Amino acid sequence: MADRDFYQILGVSRDASQQDIQRAYRKLARQYHPDVNSDPAAAERFKDASEAYDVLSDPKTRSRYDAFGPDFRQVPEDMDPQTWRRMQAGARAGARAGAGASSGRAGPGGPGFSYTPGGDIDLDELFGGLFGGRAGRGFGPVPGADQTTDIRLTVEEAYHGTHRTIRLTGEDGTRTVDVTVPPGVTDGQRIRVAGQGGRGSDGARSGDLYLVVRIAPHRLYRLEGRDLHVELRLTPWEAALGTAVAVPTPGGEANVKVPAGTSCGRRLRLRGRGLPNTRGEPGDLFAEAKIMVPPRPTDAERDLLEQLAAVSDFDPRRRE
Repeated sequence: MADRDFYQILGVSRDASQQDIQRAYRKLARQYHPDVNSDPAAAERFKDASEAYDVLSDPKTRSRYDAFGPDFRQVPEDMDPQTWRRMQAGARAGARAGAGASSGRAGPGGPGFSYTPGGDIDLDELFGGLFGGRAGRGFGPVPGADQTTDIRLTVEEAYHGTHRTIRLTGEDGTRTVDVTVPPGVTDGQRIRVAGQGGRGSDGARSGDLYLVVRIAPHRLYRLEGRDLHVELRLTPWEAALGTAVAVPTPGGEANVKVPAGTSCGRRLRLRGRGLPNTRGEPGDLFAEAKIMVPPRPTDAERDLLEQLAAVSDFDPRRRE
């Protein structure tokens, strides 16, 4: 995933608007969400799309991604893109020079040294800091590694936000981290908790902790991105004559007007009653009609149903 382009994952151009990005994500969520697609490959595709949307739907994070590419999470907040590119170029030059030294060729500073004309880079700091010590152990303090863990939420917790205590086990032992989950997180979204990852050595900065949201299946709601789907049970006469009924939402009951002549499977949309969104438009709630009949009709109900059957010429199996 780290080497893949987030714009390519969502199928949008790099100058796509926030609305285009949201529409693209919703389309992929409807196609690949685990609740509607049981293919294991679809679950991975949905996870990729959720991460891409999490990054590109936030203007600040998107700007950093555009500037620094897949490494944007490892780049210090106060670094500008030009300095970063010079450091990358210096790192590549240093790696090439190091390879030459290991094969018996010495750079201008002697074996094991590299020199980049016009550069102003401390290689000890560069290799020890940027690459976590992997390219140059012993060059000084090593920043802590980022850590990732799942956080499982109910639909209600995703809607309202919540507080959690996360228990982490690593090289520095077991510790707990108190985190605040904001309202409106979606399944597969990543929450960054700065400085709560692996501990750095010799006073170096700690890594970040990334919480991957996993929303548990719900007895009432089905999620597609930020949209909620709920079953709307109706009697035959409510569906035929029309009515107004209350439907449950995580934010409390909402009234929905059922038009006369509603058939089973019809979806009624309540705008903005899905999961909230601090960065844009909230999701919607879709109430899907399901017509229920009395399992054991009373004598009076049976008489009325028989009268209806006798006078009605409606044939649901007739194809127009």
